[in-house]
Amino acid sequence: MTTDETMRPLLVTHKEFIATDTVLFELKSPDSLPLARFTAGAHIAVRVPNGAMRHYSLCSNPDEADHYQLAVKREADGRGGSQSLVDEVNVGDTLMAGTPSNLFGLSDKAKSFILVAGGIGITPMRAMIHSLRAEGLRSFKLYYLTRTPESAAFLNELRSPELASSVVVHHTHGDPAKTFDLWSVFEKPQAGVHVYCCGPKRLMDEVKDMTGHWPSSAVHFESFGADTKPHADDKPFEVELAKAGKTLLVLANRSILDALRDHGIRVPSSCESGTCGSCKVRLLKGEADHRDLALLPEEQEDHIMVCVSRAKSDTLVLDL
Repeated sequence: MTTDETMRPLLVTHKEFIATDTVLFELKSPDSLPLARFTAGAHIAVRVPNGAMRHYSLCSNPDEADHYQLAVKREADGRGGSQSLVDEVNVGDTLMAGTPSNLFGLSDKAKSFILVAGGIGITPMRAMIHSLRAEGLRSFKLYYLTRTPESAAFLNELRSPELASSVVVHHTHGDPAKTFDLWSVFEKPQAGVHVYCCGPKRLMDEVKDMTGHWPSSAVHFESFGADTKPHADDKPFEVELAKAGKTLLVLANRSILDALRDHGIRVPSSCESGTCGSCKVRLLKGEADHRDLALLPEEQEDHIMVCVSRAKSDTLVLDL
């Protein structure tokens, strides 16, 4: 769980557009002390200027302890966090950030890796490439899928001669007929190979389907594509807290987690994108609009992820 007490100020020392609507931020300690170490696949919580807490993968080299790098895509139809960060933060500003946490780390048991990144999902993969190249013991193959070259972050870096045999970059240019054939990658399970996938929900679902015959322990997902964007028909609803005896109003543009925090009610949370499972709460009554990627089908009847999911009924009753 990330709280204000566990966060520290970090100085923005570099800001650069590296692709369409995508900005690379470099963060350092204001006192020049080394930052907390992280491993490839880790993310940090950042409080953006509009007050929202957002989580971003660290895309820098884990061996470089004097700075963190975040690549942030400005989502015009998102919840406002990325817009606030890209539009309002400049070099010289200070951001409150948490310590690194990793739910997507490279497995020690893997002998080699297949990495699949869609769009901004390249961010944790970049750190993985740094780590695996430094290790020099295990091979990897990255499949980086984007709409256009202009929207692809780190494109020149990934097209460097030293990565030519390990990286496949594919652009659809908006044509569904040009979608990359991932089935040829996953058709035959490979002993000792672990799959890591990060990107939009559609890509995640495709990889899940195509790797259904692989060992589940060998397939790993980190999503930037849970259903976190506002829907046109989102409306306010009430949440009753059975233990606290309170009723809260959740506005159309706010999450249940936001409403709980506004009233001083703390629940565990981490990714805030509906993927990690930290904020699972028991649902006692009402019909949920599940928008997460964490709950199993059998859990959806009596649980809800309060960071992203909403209500189909007028009221939800939670075990809080």
